[in-house]
Amino acid sequence: MATTVRRAVLTLPAAPLGPENPLPALRPLDEPHVLDHRERAGLPRDMARQLGHEPLRTVLPTRILDGYGRERTPTALDTIVIENDRLRVTVLPGLGGRIHSLHHKPTGRELLYRNPVFQPAAFALNGAWFSGGIEWNIGATGHTTLTCAPVHAALVPAPDGGTMVRLWEWERLRDLPFQVDLWLPDDSDFLHVGVRIRNPHEHPAPVYWWSNIAVPESAGTRVLAPADEAWHFGYERALSRVPVPETGGTDRTYPLRSDHPADYFYEVPDGARRWIASLDEDGNGLVQTSTDLLRGRKLFLWGSGPGGRRWQRWLTEPGTGGYAEIQAGLARTQLEHVPLEPGGEFSWLESYGPLSADPATVHGADWGRARAEAEGRLEQALSRAAVDAAHEAWRACADTEPGASLATGSGWGALEVQRAGYKLPGTPFPPSTLGEQQEPWLELLRSGVFPESHHVTPPGPSLVSPHWRDMLETAPADALTEYHLGVAQWHADDRAQAVRSWERGLPRARSRWPLLRCLAVAAKDSGQAGRAADHYGEAFDDLSAQHGEDTWAAATDALARETIEAQLAAARPEAARRTWSALTPTLRSRGRFRLLEARILLAEGDTAAVRALFDTGFEVADLREGAEILGELWKSVTDDPLPDAYNYRMRPEH
Repeated sequence: MATTVRRAVLTLPAAPLGPENPLPALRPLDEPHVLDHRERAGLPRDMARQLGHEPLRTVLPTRILDGYGRERTPTALDTIVIENDRLRVTVLPGLGGRIHSLHHKPTGRELLYRNPVFQPAAFALNGAWFSGGIEWNIGATGHTTLTCAPVHAALVPAPDGGTMVRLWEWERLRDLPFQVDLWLPDDSDFLHVGVRIRNPHEHPAPVYWWSNIAVPESAGTRVLAPADEAWHFGYERALSRVPVPETGGTDRTYPLRSDHPADYFYEVPDGARRWIASLDEDGNGLVQTSTDLLRGRKLFLWGSGPGGRRWQRWLTEPGTGGYAEIQAGLARTQLEHVPLEPGGEFSWLESYGPLSADPATVHGADWGRARAEAEGRLEQALSRAAVDAAHEAWRACADTEPGASLATGSGWGALEVQRAGYKLPGTPFPPSTLGEQQEPWLELLRSGVFPESHHVTPPGPSLVSPHWRDMLETAPADALTEYHLGVAQWHADDRAQAVRSWERGLPRARSRWPLLRCLAVAAKDSGQAGRAADHYGEAFDDLSAQHGEDTWAAATDALARETIEAQLAAARPEAARRTWSALTPTLRSRGRFRLLEARILLAEGDTAAVRALFDTGFEVADLREGAEILGELWKSVTDDPLPDAYNYRMRPEH
């Protein structure tokens, strides 16, 4: 059977993503993973240097996605299916180009963990993320902001004369175009994935890439990689070097033998073949291998403790099997960013397919023999030389212009090409993809004036790169321009100038709340809790005097949450109660506002009411990965054990 490519539809129970949060993300959702100079002492030199290389301060210019809930209904998702007589690959172009399924036809085995639902959760850098399949993580430490975003997709001639699928987009955190080419040769058991990241700028760019592969998890699942040591990173936020496979008397290569979630970044020796495999008790499973540039390999495990199990149920359908993640990246660890020179590119080839090995050896006590068994079987199935040859063959096709379109991504790449005239063979960003969000920026580019909206609406997305900031600085200084300029200055860490821009915009603003909210964040960031609460209260009152459809509802939801949190931080429970009471009953009934209600009640001293609210039950749809607020709140009102429904703890209690 020759390889075929077709469009299809996959129907899953899905929770709608909801609208974007219109408030600019001036602060990251998580504290950045940063190690100080003392913790870097003794680390490999290149690793220590890359650990401190340009960490993100914000996730601007992307917007936060937190408008989803927990109610799922059958939903049709567009897919691209690539198939030969050995493998069937299902791709979700509307969700970051994720591979949803890798089905091995001769054995009838699904090689990936295939999530039976689409349930967003707050794991991505900008919020919404979902588990399962193979995810392409680019940008910065964490799950990509493109997790739940559409990418461009089209057909491209494959090196063997067949057809492959190209996925591409403009990654906005680092302003870099990238492509992922999915090539399934006729009669092959392995899917080849060619990846290229280009830096079209005149300055170096920090690059982050990890291919994140969800694999089925059982008591007999073992993860193998060519390493005798690993860098352990747990939710205590400490990095330490540990032996593989056994640490603390436990073989950590079996995901369910650990109690708590953790990352293990394998120290693959220079010159060794890059690969990682997850094999079940019968020695069957998935292997991933690559050319040498993709040096890192990682195991993420949820563990067998109650917190990890609760997260597993949260991310999928209760009663379904769990998963672990095997990953491959450009650096040793996910705390690092690798510099890419001006005009340069990184490219490599990955291969994914089935692997079967002798179970007695794979699960034997001798780690060296287990590794050698898996690597030997991989060499028989797909040699290292064959992967290198496939990479060379693919590189000859990387610049080929795409043919028939299969899906359309965002217009942000087209805007950057319009601005700078970049020539990017193989990844076109045509003007036809420009949309409503790009229109005001295109006008700024053409006329030097950022257009004022004819209607009072929440501001659109801000752009923050130096070239856009320069254009905003020379544009006429109306209120909306000052707002966007302040956001760009804040992103550049020019906090004082950002505050001045927002303050200059206030007297001329028809709608004051966007500027006041930015000033509130600035006050909070500088430790002025009372001033932040004042600005937030004024912003919420201004917004409440306006009304509209979905975008206004999203603004009210987001601003109310931040306002109540600021009022509680300033020890003003009466003000927080007034803000909460001003919301509609529908909004107050949502889990995130039930949690805020519990915090208000605690500040008011009504611990019995807090306990009653917990007993009634609520779910916080956008609970952040690693968040411990539910356990902390419970402990403040009772000594009873934390119910499983609220136990999301990802680290040992001290």
